[in-house]
Amino acid sequence: MFTIKKKYKVLAMVIGLFVSGITYGSGEEFMPVSEIREGMRGYAKTVVHGTKIETFDVDVLGIMKKKGANGGDLILVKVSGPLIDQTEGIAQGMSGSPVYIDGKLIGAVAYGFSQSGGRIGMVTPISDMLNLWLVDDKKNQFIPQPSAHLIPITTPLMASGYTEKAMEYLTKKMGNFHMTPVSSVTSGDDDVPRPLEAGSAVAASMVTGDLRLGAIGTVTYVDKNRMLAFGHPFMTRGSSNYFMHNSYIYTVVPSKNIPFKMGSVGAEIGIVNQDRGAGIAGISGEFPQSVALHVSVNDKDVGTTENLNVRMIDNEALLPTLSTTSIYTAMSRAMDREGSGTVSFTYTLYPKDTKKEPFRRTNMYWSSRDIAERSVDEIYQVMRLLLQNRFKAYPLRSISMDMNVTKDRKTAQLLDASATPVVVSPGDKIYVRVRLEAWRGNIFYKNLTFTVPKNQPLGSMMLEVRGGGVVPLPYLFQQQKYNLTDEIISRLNTRKDFDDLYKKLLKEDQNNQIVVEIIEPDVSMVPKGESVNVEKPDIQTKKEEKKPDYLKEKDSSNEKKKDEEQPKSKIDTDYIILGDGQFTFKVVSPEERDRELKKMADEHKKLSATMSDKKTDKETEDDKKDKKETESADKKNDDKNSEEDKESTMILGSTEKEFISASSMPWSKMIK
Repeated sequence: MFTIKKKYKVLAMVIGLFVSGITYGSGEEFMPVSEIREGMRGYAKTVVHGTKIETFDVDVLGIMKKKGANGGDLILVKVSGPLIDQTEGIAQGMSGSPVYIDGKLIGAVAYGFSQSGGRIGMVTPISDMLNLWLVDDKKNQFIPQPSAHLIPITTPLMASGYTEKAMEYLTKKMGNFHMTPVSSVTSGDDDVPRPLEAGSAVAASMVTGDLRLGAIGTVTYVDKNRMLAFGHPFMTRGSSNYFMHNSYIYTVVPSKNIPFKMGSVGAEIGIVNQDRGAGIAGISGEFPQSVALHVSVNDKDVGTTENLNVRMIDNEALLPTLSTTSIYTAMSRAMDREGSGTVSFTYTLYPKDTKKEPFRRTNMYWSSRDIAERSVDEIYQVMRLLLQNRFKAYPLRSISMDMNVTKDRKTAQLLDASATPVVVSPGDKIYVRVRLEAWRGNIFYKNLTFTVPKNQPLGSMMLEVRGGGVVPLPYLFQQQKYNLTDEIISRLNTRKDFDDLYKKLLKEDQNNQIVVEIIEPDVSMVPKGESVNVEKPDIQTKKEEKKPDYLKEKDSSNEKKKDEEQPKSKIDTDYIILGDGQFTFKVVSPEERDRELKKMADEHKKLSATMSDKKTDKETEDDKKDKKETESADKKNDDKNSEEDKESTMILGSTEKEFISASSMPWSKMIK
């Protein structure tokens, strides 16, 4: 540690003095900006094919004062020569190409003018790039940007291992970070590490393993195991932890806008630990912390399984995108098709703190258009909410995703339901029987119970029965009425702390569940007194409710809290459940409930007795008939008894139907 600090002090002195002819540890000589004059001629180094370093001519046009990313100067140059003619100007991937005058390093080609035909560029001085080795994040959090009219020579984002469909999805997702990936292939010697030198190709990568995703540029300067490259920022992340890879350049691809190098993301050789205005800095032989991802996809239609393993950079802003694009790729490979289907999956997020429990969820989705994309929506949102929450950091060490996919549509429509008893008190159980119909399949039933909360107020209670992914009907009406977008609704669900967020995400309903819960009529998605166009509406807090008289003597700690979760019951099914409906119950005191239930039982008993008497009277009349009838008369009498038995069965069936109807609540407002 003493040696490293001492070296940094020496480097600081070098940068501070920076006089002509001064050298650094590698023996390289530098030329300061103060000595550079218009008309000076030099050369630059880069790779346009394979790993061979070639040169092109550079002529100094002047100094652009205070135009650099860190407020420093830029060196305006014109490039020429056979290599530039071959590449049709400065190409993407040449950023970082070291420029020498009189054998001394002056900096890296980094910026260009869009209307110059690729012949005019700007060089970032080496003095600014050397500062990347002196950054102390505790003292320097400012990451400057270049002048707006200067265009950084973009570093091509190479992607290998992705299917064509996955590349489309990756391009869409990486657009959020202003990057356009280009499909690449691997070279035969990609796994063979090579030492870096000025002018060689290098990649700063975000994904490595079965997939590789990284930006290709050129090395500017190397001192033992440390290197500088690009001459401009990659993603301007400051202290970073990208994977550092070798790169093999296949060719320079011509373009109407700007040509670019096509290359591979080769062997992993170290870490890129700085990403700032003057470029990137890395260390060979040291490796970044990363997040491992394992994906297993089973295509149930053809019986194949696809396994994918990658490591991703530990960056909370990028991880949701890097994870979902990798998972999408595994799905695309396994299915080898596009379009509709049903997917069921379980994913697990393992926190870096091994003492904490993993976050694990199971769910099921159907899509009529793109089941691969639909399958990653949830994990993307969950990871984004957990990793980018406002409360505290939630670093991960690994992620696993196990998936089963089929073309079959595994959905079921909720047709209707019955619930009993009709009269309830706080603490009572309600028995719910739900009738469903599978898509082009049979009708089936599911039974579950719901316990009325012990602090439920007396009066009307609305009970919702729905599929786990269905928005309750009253809220759906409200969403349509006020034209609430998903973005606004997401803001309604405020969380008081990280544990609250974590718990609610973990307990979120599954699409293949039947859910029974109370819908509160006085809870609104829009606060009272607010217009529907408010920028950040908050969910209206439920009014404090009075306790029933029979609970008043109990301890006040049982009082319902404002942030208490609404009670609900769930049951898993093998289908994605569609549809919902509501029952309305009248909640009464236990005494009144007992009276009502007794009254109903007496009425049922009386009705049953009436039916029984009717049957007995009929049988008595038959017994009085002449026993001396002929065998044919006996047979006729037997047939008559048989008809009477049938009539009894129908009456009993009718009685049972009437009883069920009386002890159930009407199914209303059902969506199909």
